[in-house]
Amino acid sequence: MFGIVRPCSHRLGDRFKAEWMAHLCGLCLALRGDHGQLARVVTNYDGLLISVLTEAQLGRGEGGRRTAGPCALRGMRTASVAQGEGARLAAAVSLVLAAAKVRDHVADRDGLLARRPVAAAARKVAASWGRAGEHSGAAVGFDTGVLVDAVDRQLGIETLAGPGTPILTVTEPTETATAAAFAHTARLAGRPGNAAPLAETGRLFGRLAHLLDAVEDREADAESGAWNPLTATGTSLAEARRLADDAVHGIRLALKDTEFRDGALVHLLLVHELRRSVDRAFGTTSCGHTAPEAAFGPPTGPYAPGNPGTQGPYAPGDPHGNPYGGPSKGPDKRGFWAGCAAALAVCCTCKVCCADEFEGPWSRKRREGCCASCDCNCDWSCCEALECCECCECCTCDC
Repeated sequence: MFGIVRPCSHRLGDRFKAEWMAHLCGLCLALRGDHGQLARVVTNYDGLLISVLTEAQLGRGEGGRRTAGPCALRGMRTASVAQGEGARLAAAVSLVLAAAKVRDHVADRDGLLARRPVAAAARKVAASWGRAGEHSGAAVGFDTGVLVDAVDRQLGIETLAGPGTPILTVTEPTETATAAAFAHTARLAGRPGNAAPLAETGRLFGRLAHLLDAVEDREADAESGAWNPLTATGTSLAEARRLADDAVHGIRLALKDTEFRDGALVHLLLVHELRRSVDRAFGTTSCGHTAPEAAFGPPTGPYAPGNPGTQGPYAPGDPHGNPYGGPSKGPDKRGFWAGCAAALAVCCTCKVCCADEFEGPWSRKRREGCCASCDCNCDWSCCEALECCECCECCTCDC
């Protein structure tokens, strides 16, 4: 799973969690239904936004949802999932962009793709996904050629980019591709007046996705020698943050000009969660309410960071710590195949995402779930009418 909009299930509340999962599962099942099981691996968090936008404009009418059978990734539970042209458009866009991503990794000879047999197989998969995405896009009246053209131009722009090249020159192809996909949801919903503001929303979302991906990969790319747009163009983190903040603000303004039948989930994802995505990428918080330690200062006392007592009375190497003598011993690790079985069990029961703590499949060490340390002080009830953002910039719901 990849994408910049990754909301915490605790923070969504029951209503929005159910809606968000309906679109996520709907995208996954649309990929499987049209293109087979392997296509489901391109399911991503950002792709479901297209399905969300389409339903928000149409409203949840007859035929907009169906009951899906038990799935291992839902803990073998049934669920109401989104279906229809919005989900199919999301699937088409996800396939085409995933194909491009694979081709990009092959060209960069990343990891196993540096080996010729693996690279050859990856190229075949990418070509298959590209054709499938084109077919699905045509079925809902969307020309995926604009996505393919954007990807081709991206490679050329990156080749020519250097110090002094404006970073927005590098992000332009991504902006163009996402603008086209977002705008097409207005056509699917029969609301042509929404095409322009949604194109602007998509353009800024594409810019934001490109910037945040570059920020998050900056250090890893420097270590591996991979191409990074910020490093290549000499763009500072401060400038990247300014552009990201401007994009978030622009998206919020564009959404105000868009007519929705029910825009609550769109507002939550593209206003609130995008702000959190920026903060997460840059390692900051935008509101003191979301970081108690910022208001009260660093922890103090015998177990504060930097204090010799931080390790605790049973720390390894403490001559007085282990009452049974010798260094403290961790749990026995699992072998490769046993770890694979444990990893499958952990994923299929959703413990990685939803549990506060789970056992590492191979190391058997205790690990925190994705939502264990998140700030969950808002159930978004104050934002269901989308009115609180009109009067405040910083409250407990991060408006």
